[in-house]
Amino acid sequence: MIQLLELFWSFFQVGLFSVGGGYASMPLIQHQVVELHPWLTMGEFADIITISQMTPGPIAINSATFVGIRIAGLPGALAATAGCVLPSCIIVLTLAWVYSRWRNLNIMQGILQGLRPAVVAMIASAGLSLAALALFGSQTLGTVRWADFDWAAAVLFAAALAALRKWKQDPIAVMSGTGAVGLAVYLLLGQ
Repeated sequence: MIQLLELFWSFFQVGLFSVGGGYASMPLIQHQVVELHPWLTMGEFADIITISQMTPGPIAINSATFVGIRIAGLPGALAATAGCVLPSCIIVLTLAWVYSRWRNLNIMQGILQGLRPAVVAMIASAGLSLAALALFGSQTLGTVRWADFDWAAAVLFAAALAALRKWKQDPIAVMSGTGAVGLAVYLLLGQ
């Protein structure tokens, strides 16, 4: 029972303090399960992270589930997953209550209008980083070199964008199709 509480509390902290997405939570999970509580070795932790990336769903929640199963079986998986998810649920429910109570106030509308451009900027920033990585092999636009431009990736991107925007194709079919074509192209190119 103590181990289940420790799992819950460890992943509650991870869920509460991992601001910035799943990958930002990896150092926190590592600290909890490898360093603070020596439940896993570094090699086992790396294996769990790899499996968490391959399975559908958020990486932090998948990691919590896999660590919980490894430490205490199904009850451990439930405790760790609940601990990881609960902080977000509390925060979202609190924000929903605040919004529903004061949504008609001018100050609330001003806050939301101020947040909209920031959210768009964050999404655009992530999109530009992904584009730089896909087209140039660099994670930031400041370090791109035109000599590293991947023409095959650019053609695949343009074709996928046209299929999605102009011809309104199913996104899953577009991803599957570009994945298959990309596999063939990069095998032919030897990359």
